[in-house]
Amino acid sequence: MSAETRTGGYQVVGTRPIRHDALDKVTGRALYGADVHLPGTVYGKVARSPHAHAIIRSIDTREAEAMPGVLAVITAKDLPSLTDKLAQLGESVVNLRDLSANVLAPKKVLYHGHPVAAVCAVSTHVAEEAVKRIQVDYEVLPAVLDVLEAMKEGSPLLHQDLKTHSMGKTAEKPSNVASHFQWKLGDVEKGFAKAEVVVERSFRTATVHQGYIEPHNTTARWNPDGSVTIWCSTQGPFAIRSQLSEVLKLPVSKIKVIPMEIGGGFGAKFPLYVHPLAAVLAKKVGRPVKMTLSRVEELLATGPAPGSYLWAKMGATRDGRLVAAQAKLVYEAGAYPGSAVGAGGLCIFSPYHIENTLIDGYDVVVNKARSSAYRAPGATNAAFASETLIDEICEKLKMDPIEFRLKNAAKEGDPRADGPKHPKIGCRETMEAARNHPHYRSALGGKFRGRGVASGFWINGGGQSSAVANVMSDGTVSLIEGSPDIGGTRTTAAMQIAEVLGLRAEEVNPMVVDTDTIGYTDGTGGSRTTFATGLAAIEAGRDILCQMKERAAKLFELPVEDVEHADGEFRNRKDPKKTLTFKAIAEQMGQTGGPIVGRATVQPGGVGPAFATHVVDVEVDPDTGKVTILRYTAVQDAGKAIHPSYVEGQMQGGVVQGIGWALNEEFIYDEQGRMLNSSFLDYRMPTALDLPMIDTVIVEVPNPGHPYGVRGVGEVPIVPPPAALANAIYHAIGVRIPDLPMSPRRILEALGKA
Repeated sequence: MSAETRTGGYQVVGTRPIRHDALDKVTGRALYGADVHLPGTVYGKVARSPHAHAIIRSIDTREAEAMPGVLAVITAKDLPSLTDKLAQLGESVVNLRDLSANVLAPKKVLYHGHPVAAVCAVSTHVAEEAVKRIQVDYEVLPAVLDVLEAMKEGSPLLHQDLKTHSMGKTAEKPSNVASHFQWKLGDVEKGFAKAEVVVERSFRTATVHQGYIEPHNTTARWNPDGSVTIWCSTQGPFAIRSQLSEVLKLPVSKIKVIPMEIGGGFGAKFPLYVHPLAAVLAKKVGRPVKMTLSRVEELLATGPAPGSYLWAKMGATRDGRLVAAQAKLVYEAGAYPGSAVGAGGLCIFSPYHIENTLIDGYDVVVNKARSSAYRAPGATNAAFASETLIDEICEKLKMDPIEFRLKNAAKEGDPRADGPKHPKIGCRETMEAARNHPHYRSALGGKFRGRGVASGFWINGGGQSSAVANVMSDGTVSLIEGSPDIGGTRTTAAMQIAEVLGLRAEEVNPMVVDTDTIGYTDGTGGSRTTFATGLAAIEAGRDILCQMKERAAKLFELPVEDVEHADGEFRNRKDPKKTLTFKAIAEQMGQTGGPIVGRATVQPGGVGPAFATHVVDVEVDPDTGKVTILRYTAVQDAGKAIHPSYVEGQMQGGVVQGIGWALNEEFIYDEQGRMLNSSFLDYRMPTALDLPMIDTVIVEVPNPGHPYGVRGVGEVPIVPPPAALANAIYHAIGVRIPDLPMSPRRILEALGKA
């Protein structure tokens, strides 16, 4: 019996080997984007708008160009003109004309920090000084920062040609509302008529940043043959290649993207920012151009998670059955359409079986940087609303919050509001594990202390992946794949092919390579990589097995059907004592037919969605409003944890980011739309000093769509934390805080009104 079909466990899957890139990273040998130093490199910087909304009357670059050491200055006129065209960008769809306009504003700036020109010079210091000498004449316009204000008739329009697309129709008049969708299940009015307890509330969530440590960077070289090579920090090298192809009007065959090691992304390192600027400048000066954003630039002008306004209403019977749910989700798109409101609508009620639901979603442009994906994009906002209302219902019914959730938990075959039915899922199992955990069963005493519970859902992704595996003569395997490694996915892919081949994880050498070296592979996002790229590795391993059996058959002088493989050995079915190891066959490849190479490309269905249930205890200081987290437990269905340590790390990381979103983090703007806290000094992210150890419980309900049962794990852990903390804070102080972040100021204000 081969390793991947064994029923009694696995040799490699589920173990905890040291990650393959560990030594390089802990010793500093790993190369990140900013470590690229090509001969003759010059340096680029960006001139940015000081206004949130303004018409560009003129740009005068003469003083900058005259500076010693300045080699070139470009504006939007130096980029090709693009027409409307929609394209998939990581975890969202964007208009490529908007993408180009976000790289360099052509006629109008739409947010504080919007790029208007770029400079390259012999040093970063010269480039920075040159940027200051670019003179831009602006006609300043009123800015609109709030989604509800932006939706009003007469509000300042960001785009004169933007008309609302709603329910298959396009409005006649321009608007800041880019789109509206509505999903119905059952009859929500009849559902609420059956309800004996109904709660409703409005919520607000602030704009927040992903907070990755490594800023965006790129080095571009325009080669004499007209091709371009890009070294950069990215989650999706093929996405960068596709976007550059469109924005620069070059065929993809002329663009090679080399992904460097990545210092975090969380969904935000899919879009183009300085990549086209570096490429165009490199063409102008005939030298490589390197551009790295400062932290201020990161916070001003890269894609944050959208702020939102949410209204939700839920109804239940006296015995605790949810019978109706309704929601209105209004998300910031930022300067250009494309927020995660659709994903928010997918996720808001999905942990529960509710026969009657109605969901309306609105994508609204405002004068802020274009929003981007952030770990389960849109779902955290939505769960903050729905899970808070569930806590209110439990309070009114005097029901245990986990028992209530269990009574209404989604199960296989239940329909979601957007139409599809749940496949095999582990929703109930996460709730049961949380209920049975010592944390939930322990007493919580003391004044101003409270316990909160919340569940969450994420759809997870599939996408396309490629893998090539080469058998080495010493019996090891080199695995070539195209998924940038953020959370240990080199190792999880290596472990899966090792399981197929009966090797140890250490006997597989995984490599992430450039866009010319491997077949098309979607980016590392959407919780797809261990699932889909892992599946490509499995299929490449199976390809190798087929070839190895043929080689073994030659050596045994038997028909290939008389050869079987188990635990890394090839056996003669007729004489089981006759065996050949994987290494023995590898050593004789030259004598039995030459090199053995396994290949696979996959576009799998069978994606398994993810569920989580979190429990948190807090203590609130009524004098300062400070929230101290006493204990946090995260329970999550991983399907099958390929490397349990990495799953635990993803869970803990998501929780910590959710805590920051819940308690501290927000973009702060003045009335003119200028960001006031564009540094890590003023944009408050949690540190180890703010946190307890995050307890993790991995539940394994195998996903039937994957040979080992894998479900993506990276995104759902960020979904429950704000709601769980909101519920805990309420039980500590007796006041609901409907706005994120629940900062000390907001808590004191709420206590003052109580």
